[in-house]
Amino acid sequence: MELARRVTARLGESADVFITEQAGHARDLARTARAGGARLVIAWGGDGTVNEVATALAFGDVPLGIVPAGSGNGLARELGISPHAETALTAAVRGATRSIDAGEIAGRLFVNVAGIGFDAHIAARFNAPENPRRGLAGYAVLTARSIARYRCGRYEIVTPDGRMTVRALLIALANGTEFGNRIRIAPGARVDDGALDLVIVAERSRLGTMCSLWRLVNRSLDRAAIWSSRRVQEVAIESETPMMFHVDGEPLQGGTRLEARVHPGALKVCV
Repeated sequence: MELARRVTARLGESADVFITEQAGHARDLARTARAGGARLVIAWGGDGTVNEVATALAFGDVPLGIVPAGSGNGLARELGISPHAETALTAAVRGATRSIDAGEIAGRLFVNVAGIGFDAHIAARFNAPENPRRGLAGYAVLTARSIARYRCGRYEIVTPDGRMTVRALLIALANGTEFGNRIRIAPGARVDDGALDLVIVAERSRLGTMCSLWRLVNRSLDRAAIWSSRRVQEVAIESETPMMFHVDGEPLQGGTRLEARVHPGALKVCV
């Protein structure tokens, strides 16, 4: 809090600084700030905090600033925001405003990546209170421990162009290029192109899948035969069983049909 007050005072800004107390608190604080006429709302935290604040500010004129301080920092990396707190805070206060897209799945907004399947499974385990590991090492350990026993689902993917059936390790809806921690899933995604990249990592054989996962670490998964991508404005994903999904790393339980869409230019950011 002291750094935030010192930097904003140096920049000639009057700022209210709050520490969140529980899940959803950042969203409530941002909504209150927006209603109270705030010029800018800065989320200081990880992808979950950024998602909460962005959800409260979307479809409005108050821009979002980001000071990355989480395990993945996916959107912050996408926007080129410094990992140094004072630099990021200064850039947010003095930065130019631009508009980026937001995605929506099952009624929940996301600003970086949403996913169904294995990445949602890992997100749930990563966010569990009993998980002691954070950062890239934590993801790597959970992935290695989970992949052999994970059962891939069969999905129906419905777009305005038609319907396809796939057996997939994961299905990602990417506004940005990476999950976080430089783990790239959609190299062609752009946060302001008015579309989401629908990425499918198919399961052709368990051995083939396991042998390809190392490509996540060296950012070459898109060169594997199991990876495919297409740009969509809307899509529905169906399964015979209820699907777990995540929005910007927050795991959620959904039904047997999940509908997703993009909201072009829905969020203003200061970078």
